[in-house]
Amino acid sequence: MRTWFEAEEPEEFEAAKDLLIRRCLTWAGEHGRPADGVLLSAALEARHDSRDGRLAYWDDELVRRFLLRWIPYHLVAPHDVLEAAPETLRTWLAYLTATGLRDPRGTTSEEALAAAAAEYPAALDDLHRQGLAKFWAQKALEHDVDIADPRAFERFRKDIDAGRIDYDQGVLTKLLEARFAGATLDDERAFAQPPITLPPPADLAEAATRSRTVQRLITLADWLRTDGRPLTKAGNLSLTDARELSALLDTGEERLRVRSSAELPHLVLLLAWAKKLRLTRTAKGRLLRVAKATPLLRDPEALWRHAFDLLPKLGQVIIAPIATWRPAALLADAFDEILPDVLNTIYGMDDMPMIRLEETVWLACQEFFVLDDQEEHLRDLLRRQVATDLKRTFEVLSDLGAVTLTHGPADPLYASDLDHEDQELSPEAVDRLRAGLTAPDLLLVNLTPLGRHGVRHRLLADGRDAPLLGELATAPPSGLLGVLSQHYPLEDAVTELNGWLAQPGQTIDALVQAIRDCPFRTRTAILLNVLTESLPQGRTLLRDLRHDPILGPAVWTELIDAGELDPESLSEREHLLLGAENLLSLLEVGGPEELIGQLRGMAGGEAYELVEAVLASGHHDEVGLREMRDLVAESLRKTARHPLRLVPTRPPGARGRRKKRKH
Repeated sequence: MRTWFEAEEPEEFEAAKDLLIRRCLTWAGEHGRPADGVLLSAALEARHDSRDGRLAYWDDELVRRFLLRWIPYHLVAPHDVLEAAPETLRTWLAYLTATGLRDPRGTTSEEALAAAAAEYPAALDDLHRQGLAKFWAQKALEHDVDIADPRAFERFRKDIDAGRIDYDQGVLTKLLEARFAGATLDDERAFAQPPITLPPPADLAEAATRSRTVQRLITLADWLRTDGRPLTKAGNLSLTDARELSALLDTGEERLRVRSSAELPHLVLLLAWAKKLRLTRTAKGRLLRVAKATPLLRDPEALWRHAFDLLPKLGQVIIAPIATWRPAALLADAFDEILPDVLNTIYGMDDMPMIRLEETVWLACQEFFVLDDQEEHLRDLLRRQVATDLKRTFEVLSDLGAVTLTHGPADPLYASDLDHEDQELSPEAVDRLRAGLTAPDLLLVNLTPLGRHGVRHRLLADGRDAPLLGELATAPPSGLLGVLSQHYPLEDAVTELNGWLAQPGQTIDALVQAIRDCPFRTRTAILLNVLTESLPQGRTLLRDLRHDPILGPAVWTELIDAGELDPESLSEREHLLLGAENLLSLLEVGGPEELIGQLRGMAGGEAYELVEAVLASGHHDEVGLREMRDLVAESLRKTARHPLRLVPTRPPGARGRRKKRKH
């Protein structure tokens, strides 16, 4: 039972969604909680179609987004169903916790859910929150049109064109304007990021204090004093003041022969940065320090984070050409979109060659801008300009303390994909890289710990998954294993598991018990695998669990697949339990119809007898057996060739000797 699927796994997601809805509805009925299948489906689809795709991850912001934005925008259903969304969501979150599926990195408070529920009716009734698709689908529903029937919907469309369907043209116009402005909730799945390590917060704060850019911004603000500095008619500092400030900030520009302070690029950048940070403002021809910025200036770490977050907005200042002979800076115009992608690329990577980044950034620039025939001859010049501008950007990041720039040979990893058939780079770019990556003294880029911290903060704000080694140190056992199994490479899973076990009172026995308590056969196998693969004594532990009354069938499957257990050594009852484990797993993964089809193909008219044997096997999964009986056995019973004939088994705990087997 996975709770994360690639965007390209629609069938696997749909099977998991159906299973979770079935199980949650059953659980809700048993616990007297309200739940609706349409709303549960919506909650799962909202998370699957999100930036990170984690079905079991919820926090307060996601609760608000689902209730106040996603449902009003997307979901088409009768109003009485929609009204039940807050309570169904509350049930869903409780079910995730009760079954150990909840991602422990996300927490929700009852206060936040109650606050969102209070705002929900107004959001639901706000017609301007709906999307275009919902606008027409809801109108069709109001006219009893089956939107799943193409012919019926086509007749509905013709009625609209003929003016026989009334609708609010004002609302439709607003929705169209929002669509064209890009104000939609259609998230694109982002690439998963690897787990990273970060030093203690105190070390990050110290690194922020040492940042050259942070020190310069604080010095600039102090230099303005309380009365500020005069500006020229063009809105610039006088050359005298600019040279004084350049010397104070150590930009190296105080001796440059220029006609205006606007021709000092380092100083211009710092002044623009300070203005974006609201450290400074202009009024009555003077550059003034903002009094309310004092708390920020006294907190170097907060100042660093704000400066880092605002950097993508400064592209026109960082790389806009001063010399008029240069062509327009392509990177500057797409800077706010390209820079975050570049930083995401080097996140979790070591010693990224600059020339590799230059080619991917050049490719991105060509996607943003199409060269006409007159500009085609400038292509190589523009490419080299983009490379120069990218280096300038990384120099700014280095001054900020977000990256380190070193020189050395490239790791072979960075040339390993050049021959891939799905290579996005042009043949010319591949040739340049193949030759360039062999150089012994390349410019290499690494994020500093402070830089990793800044990128991770932005990734999380964007709704992406950015695992941090150590963040699961006190997670519940089931949550820990669930996250490790789906989001951590084995090496990082080992590190995280060891950190968890180092905490007082957290033991391997607790992890094994969490696996016993798992109500899903497929998830049990996944959790058992990640535990035994992450422990040095994992294989020994697996063999020790060979006779565990709950985990036995899952352990046998693992040992048989690894060639460590001969299936012939299993007893008759163990064979039956193993068969039950496999069929219950198939029911979870494929659903009732898929399992019925496989059973009929495998056992023909005796498929019903096989299922009845499973139901009588004594397997501990009562929920799964109940589904097997209600959803599979009843369908097969109608086509069974033979009357019921149970396979005799020895119930758990029965005494007596087993008959010797003949060989």
